[in-house]
Amino acid sequence: MTTSPDASGNYCYRHPDRQSFTLCQRCGRTVCPSCQTQAAVGVHCPECIKEARANGPKRKPVLVRASRASRGKPVVTYTLIGITVLMYLLQLVSDGRVYQALAYYPPFTAEQPWRMITSAFLHSQSSIFHLLFNMFTLFIFGRALELPLGRARFIALYLISALGGSVAVLLLAPQSVVIGASGAVFGLAAAFFVIQRRMGVNNRLLLIVLAANLVIGFIPGSGISWQAHLGGLITGAVLALVFLRQRNKPSANPEIALVALVVAALISLTLVRIFVL
Repeated sequence: MTTSPDASGNYCYRHPDRQSFTLCQRCGRTVCPSCQTQAAVGVHCPECIKEARANGPKRKPVLVRASRASRGKPVVTYTLIGITVLMYLLQLVSDGRVYQALAYYPPFTAEQPWRMITSAFLHSQSSIFHLLFNMFTLFIFGRALELPLGRARFIALYLISALGGSVAVLLLAPQSVVIGASGAVFGLAAAFFVIQRRMGVNNRLLLIVLAANLVIGFIPGSGISWQAHLGGLITGAVLALVFLRQRNKPSANPEIALVALVVAALISLTLVRIFVL
């Protein structure tokens, strides 16, 4: 919801005696609680609701085309959390074998490229807070994104953002060992930010939180890979722009092609770093 900075003028346009601090997301007029209709983002006034209904589906404020997969519970989010927690438990009982097999170490990229993804499901055994923070972030943004995006887009966003984080590590810190879902969850946060901004929502606070978390990675001795954060952030933002560009289009083929292009670009950067630079 959006609020007006001038409280003296915050009176419902339909009920001048009722003060309100909520604006219609479409037209910007002040509306009181009895005149508000909750929308996907913010609230709408009665006139805008009538206009949207009169103009049909073209004016309906949706993010992407609806599908059966996008309805119900955020199953993919819960599954990702379950797999990650299970991998953490396996790390505790495997005497380092899981870590050695799946952690991302850039010099192994050519022989074992799957580590660029599997490392996103591992977390530091020395601090459970690493796991809890990432899973809490996944829970928050996963529930916000999975249903409106649809499960296929959401899982693509998560895994490709994880890949983007690993590519950034390969390019910027090629001798480091990296584990954790931070690249993937930063991709979710960036996508959420981009989508909200495009839908007209002021999410300055989220931008501050993202910037603060990114800066923390530059603190010496923090043990945080800012490279993975940055890579996931950029990848998630790019994918969000792809999803927004293709929303409500009759065919999904152009969207699939653009997502494949993002993946191809990440793979190309990986190959150039391994075999050329």
